[in-house]
Amino acid sequence: MRMIKSIVLCISCFVVSCTSKEKEVKKASEVITEIPAAPFKYWTWITADTTRSKEEYKAEFKKYRVNGIDAVLINTLANPEVLKKLTPLATKEGLEVHAWMFTMNRPDDAIALQHPEWYAVSKEGNSCFDTRPYIDYYQWLCPTRKESRDHILRLVENLAKVEGITSVHLDYIRYSDIFLPIGLLPKYNLKQDTELPEFDFCYCDVCIRTFQKIHHKNPKESVNTAVDIEWKQFRLTQIKKVVDEAYEIVHRYNKKLTAAVFPYPEMADHMVRQRWDKWNLDEVLPMIYHNFYNEEVDWIGFATRQGVKDLIGKQTKLHTGIYLPPMSTGDVTKAIQLAKDNGAAGISFYDGNAITEEQFEAIKTSKK
Repeated sequence: MRMIKSIVLCISCFVVSCTSKEKEVKKASEVITEIPAAPFKYWTWITADTTRSKEEYKAEFKKYRVNGIDAVLINTLANPEVLKKLTPLATKEGLEVHAWMFTMNRPDDAIALQHPEWYAVSKEGNSCFDTRPYIDYYQWLCPTRKESRDHILRLVENLAKVEGITSVHLDYIRYSDIFLPIGLLPKYNLKQDTELPEFDFCYCDVCIRTFQKIHHKNPKESVNTAVDIEWKQFRLTQIKKVVDEAYEIVHRYNKKLTAAVFPYPEMADHMVRQRWDKWNLDEVLPMIYHNFYNEEVDWIGFATRQGVKDLIGKQTKLHTGIYLPPMSTGDVTKAIQLAKDNGAAGISFYDGNAITEEQFEAIKTSKK
């Protein structure tokens, strides 16, 4: 009888214990669900102009804040001294500051130009040092060569040291376009149905030698490099290495790493050897410029959703980037809603100086 009582007592204790634990789990669950979501963030890209005065910049930053912008990505040509002057002006207005830099594409980089061997080489054998694909400001560095990579990472570190910035923002963090957006092809009088050798990078000696050590073959001898998956993966990996090293650097200075990328990972992979869902990033801003691709505004929602899905399981937040100049206020409002509805954490506008008063009103209204 005493044993039966003991068993009953144990069962009672077990039930009470389970009930108590269920209450604790329920309580913890309730606490978690009560954490508010981060506010939808509004960004804009701008380029610094050293001829402008402090007062002009104060007015510009104030205009952004009162019209709903939360963060500015400032291109100072990777000059930390210019960034040091502008950052306190923007932060005083309540704006986040992100140090926007051209990464693999380094037009008119005075240091890089002293080292012709640093530049990416096309399948045709032409170097970006003196033969630029598409347009004159395309001066791409090789991501595999240690010296060119170290140069880029020094620029990243110098920007990361600037007090008051939130992140270093990598742009042109890729190879040159193997395929241009379809809407831009007429501008260059081009037809791109296949991978053309003059736009296929990088075939420099260091890239070829490094690849051969791993795969024991030379891509220059391939019948069709477009279907050589190892060669494609090798180049995706070289860009990822630059990003991941940059991530380690900026985090040592308690900054974030953000990046401007092509619309969604599969598309970026195909067009510019850029698989950004595999990178170590805090926030990513895909440039979903629908008009560049002859797409309708609805495509902004589609591309946003694709990127969000590919980032599932990662901590990286996605902020949709849109190109403003051709957009009506109605389209701006729709684009913002499409970004929100498809899982974006924010939206960025290119560029700040192009935002009209009517578009500002649409942005401000959407925040309400």
